[in-house]
Amino acid sequence: MMTRGISLGQPIRREEYRISQGKGIRHMTGTFITYTIDDSIAIITIDNPPMNPLTAELRNQLLATLDELDSKKNDIKAVILTGKGKAFMAGADIKSFPELTQEKARARLKEGKRLYLRVEEFERPIICAINGYCLGAGLELAMCCDIRIASSKAQLGQPEINVGLIPGGGGTQRLPRLVGAGIAKELIYTGKFIGAEEAARIGLVNSVVEPEKLLEEALEMARLIAGKPPLGIRAAKEAINRGLNMTLREGLELEAYHWSYLCGTEDQKEGARAFIEKRKPLFKGK
Repeated sequence: MMTRGISLGQPIRREEYRISQGKGIRHMTGTFITYTIDDSIAIITIDNPPMNPLTAELRNQLLATLDELDSKKNDIKAVILTGKGKAFMAGADIKSFPELTQEKARARLKEGKRLYLRVEEFERPIICAINGYCLGAGLELAMCCDIRIASSKAQLGQPEINVGLIPGGGGTQRLPRLVGAGIAKELIYTGKFIGAEEAARIGLVNSVVEPEKLLEEALEMARLIAGKPPLGIRAAKEAINRGLNMTLREGLELEAYHWSYLCGTEDQKEGARAFIEKRKPLFKGK
């Protein structure tokens, strides 16, 4: 099967069935990924027990899921990514490490980079609901999301140094951009885990909630974003993400481009009229 240029080998098994609660339909994308779409919000759940490691198969299934959701983007305004069980994702599949050569490692990182960039550049905002261990490749995946909400029981870290490695999926680049170089170096050099509250203090996650409130909090954030104009959200995401890799002057030019473009959209006119008329705007993504 080919999905947007991604060779997935064996055909992905797809099943649909009504979920017991809510109006959504749960879709299975392969063995380890399920997703639902309900009220313009997609929820992707990673289920690769017991610790949801990022295997090659899971990576390909997650890519395929994002491709499916991209084809349905007119029905989606926000995405939630979470894990099932006691981990969001407890890193890569370390059992495969002993057989890695330098050539195999480079090929593996190339495939991983494709997933991380796909998440980071996905047109709709992605909220990561971190339900437990979020380590190594899992933290690198979480950092590609737009917003991170953590369970109070979550543990986060980049422990690659403990097996003679450094983060290879963007950890040495995205972590300093989020928390600063000094703290990033401490976490990467020591390989230690930190709790959710500490992660919030340093800016690695946006907020912390009790485990039973995690999905509810993520849904509340997703619904808030879903009520905003889609074109404006997309422009803001691109301006922020691309601007981080530009000089200030270049970033200001990019921001001005998007601001000017939005002034010609129907949603901008509707938003201005609704403000003047003191009513709730009805955005259509046009």
